[in-house]
This record gives sequence, C-alpha cells and structure tokens, in this order.
Amino acid sequence: MANQFHNQSLQVRARLANLFRKLSWGKFRIYRLLKRCLLLVFAISFSTVLLLDNYKSAIAQFPAPFPPAPATIIQPDITESDIIESDIIESDLIEPKILQPRQLPRQEIRGVWMTGNDFNVLKTESGVKDAVKQLRRVNFNTIYPVVWNSGYTKFPSVTAKRAGIPFFFRGSNGQDILANLIKQAHRQGLLVIPWFEFGFMTPETSELAVNHPQWLTQKRDGSRTSNGAAGEVAWLNPFHPQVQQFIQNLVLEVVSQYDVDGIQFDDHMSLPRDFGYDKYTVALYRQETGNRPPSNAADARWVKWRADKITGFMVQLNKAVKARKSYAIFSVSPNYYNHAYKLQLQDWLHWVRLSIVDELVMQVYRNNLGSFIQKINLPEIIETKKYIPTGIGIMAGLRNRPVSMQQIQSQVRAVQQQDLGVTFFYYESLWNYAQESVKSRQSGFKNLFPRFARRSRI
Repeated sequence: MANQFHNQSLQVRARLANLFRKLSWGKFRIYRLLKRCLLLVFAISFSTVLLLDNYKSAIAQFPAPFPPAPATIIQPDITESDIIESDIIESDLIEPKILQPRQLPRQEIRGVWMTGNDFNVLKTESGVKDAVKQLRRVNFNTIYPVVWNSGYTKFPSVTAKRAGIPFFFRGSNGQDILANLIKQAHRQGLLVIPWFEFGFMTPETSELAVNHPQWLTQKRDGSRTSNGAAGEVAWLNPFHPQVQQFIQNLVLEVVSQYDVDGIQFDDHMSLPRDFGYDKYTVALYRQETGNRPPSNAADARWVKWRADKITGFMVQLNKAVKARKSYAIFSVSPNYYNHAYKLQLQDWLHWVRLSIVDELVMQVYRNNLGSFIQKINLPEIIETKKYIPTGIGIMAGLRNRPVSMQQIQSQVRAVQQQDLGVTFFYYESLWNYAQESVKSRQSGFKNLFPRFARRSRI
C-alpha cells in the first residue's frame, strides 16, 4: 500500500512539474513565483506583529496633548457633522497644489459690500427690493452683505445665542434681513456672498469678550486691544480650538441655513503681529518648539509659526464649508500681501496656492492714482488672477469723506485694463454720500459697466 501511494505521489509530482514547465513565464517559473509570494506574505505578517507591539510601547511613553483652556464649547443646533474637530492643523505639512490656469470663461466681479451703515436700506422689504433692482440696472453682479460685525451677528444665530450674544437685526416687520436680500438678489441674477467682516476681532466690551475672556489673546505687555478703523478692539485667539470652533459654527450656520452663493473673509481673519502672548499660545509654542515666544513680535520664525496656525484653520474651515455646500465660493478680501503677512499674520497667497480660495478681492483704498496702479500690479495679484476670479476693493466714499465719480472712474478703468474685477465699499456711498447727484452717480456706474456680466456658482 505504501509503495502504491509512493508511486501515485511520484506520478502527481511529475504531472505538476510538467504542467509548470508548460506554463513558464519569461525566465521565471510559476512555482518560483508562488514560493516567493508565500515568503513575502509571511515576512509582511511577521513585521506587522512586531510593529504593532512597538507602536503600543511608543504610545504608552508619548506625552499627553496640551489641554484646552476650560470653557464650554459652543455648538449650534444643526447636526453633529457640522461640528468640527478641535485639532489644530500643522500647515507645515500642507503642500501647495500644482495650480492650473483658469480654463473656464472669465467671470468679472462687479460687487458691493453692504455694511452696518446700510441697515436703513436693508431693514425694509421695499428698501432691499429697490436697492437690488438699482444694482442690476447699473450691471453689478455680486453683493457682499455683512453678517458678523462688532461682536454681533446680522442673522439669528443659535451659536451666538449660546455664547450670550443678543440679536437686534431683524427687519422692520420682523423679517430675516439676510433671507430677504438673498431672495431679491437671486430674482435679479445677482450672487450673494455673506461677509464675516470682523473675523477674529471683537470690541472688548462685547458680550462675547466679557463672557469668554479666556478666548482673548494679548500683547507681550498684557494689553488686549488695538486701535484701527473700527476703533479700539480686542482679538479672539485664532490658535485656540474653542475660538476656531465658535467661528466655524457661525460660518456653517450661514452656509447651511441660507441659499448663499459663498462666504467671504476679509483682512480681519488674521491677528496683528503684536498679539499671541496669552498663556494658552505661549504654552502651545513652548510645547511645539521648546522655546518661549521671542520678545520681538516681528521675529521671522514667530511670525511664521502664528501665520501657519491661521493657515491651518483656514484649510480646516474651507473643508467644512465645502462639505456642507460644495459649490459655495470661498472668498477672501485681504490687504496687499506684504502688509497682510508681516503685520497681520495673514498668509493669503499661500491660501491661494493651497487652492482653498475661490475668489480674491484685494482692498486698495488709495486716492493717488499712481499708488493705486502700483498696488494692483503687485506680483501676488498677477499670479492670483491666472487661477481664480480676482478683483480690487475700491473706496466709493464715506459719510464724512465723499469720493468723486472722477476718481472712481479712473480707478475702475485702471482695474479693467489689468483684466480684474472690482468691489466697492460700500452701498450707500455709491450714490447717496456723494457731491454729485444720485442720477449722475448712477449714470457714471452704468458707463463703467454698459453690459451685464453674469456670474455663476462654482
């Protein structure tokens, strides 16, 4: 019996060997490939067991992460998927994408900011309807209404309410001002991109600052305010995860609850470089670098570390917005780059190169035409306009400082010659706060924009 099995075994082996010889591939035979595959699978399995064992040991020795400052996390009544993780992104690990020049037809930005100074226009349904119709008659195509200013929202917000922020900005008949503006604008073919004007900035006396003092950052001398066009203001700490979550929750409420075409952040989605010496940021910097922050606020490494943290948050914010509404235009309206980065820690050109910015409107408020032209020809603008719709913010006037139609026309012509769009600050000053008559001003804008330039969502 043993001999019989032995003979049968020899026959089977001979047949298999003959079969393998017939199925040979190149200079390698199949049985060699099978043998090598089996050895490779064994090696991978063995290595994986060793790595997992070492990984468990390493985790046990790894220091605990820096704990966030104690505070109640604000969450709106949307869905849990809208609430961000509070991890701070390391933007040093974020590599710029290889950008491609725009393939779509050029979309010319012809916009106007609607500020808190325009509330008398916005508070009535008839006022909104008339304003939008007039903008359409002179061939504007985009409205940027303010929704976050002076520590208050211009829309009913659960996030703001939970942070102890009251709401005052309903229309004269109790209507939702933002919803009404969107409805009227879309009827006329205009886009509406709500504008988070104050970004991380808030008055020190605001409910937000008073109720959440641990969310504020400070200068090296302990002071917590700066002075600018908005007066004396405090700054929310953009490196604090709970501040990031608060801002993102506000943004997600707008994007989720309204038929908006995008969202815009301006030069205040930043931090003056003198700030960042609060306890939380100092501890975070020491944990990541092993050093205390330099006493010189302009130190290049200290500037970059803070700018990179803000960039990380903007990447995170863009991802959250796109997850909620993929076609939403992620718009940024900063100062020119050298000022924005060095003085405000706002590395917006890096944001463009990371492909998280869908349109850019750079603010250039200059009376001198030569200075104005120099700014709109800066390298960062020449680069950016190759990839995304790019415009220039122009001052149309203030209540106590009107701007002539002649100056506006000369600046718009200069912008148009550079294949750029334009956005005006702000609605009421287009034709109401001016030396010329309303009719003359409106006629002047119609001459600048003789035909309508339709814009579309992404």
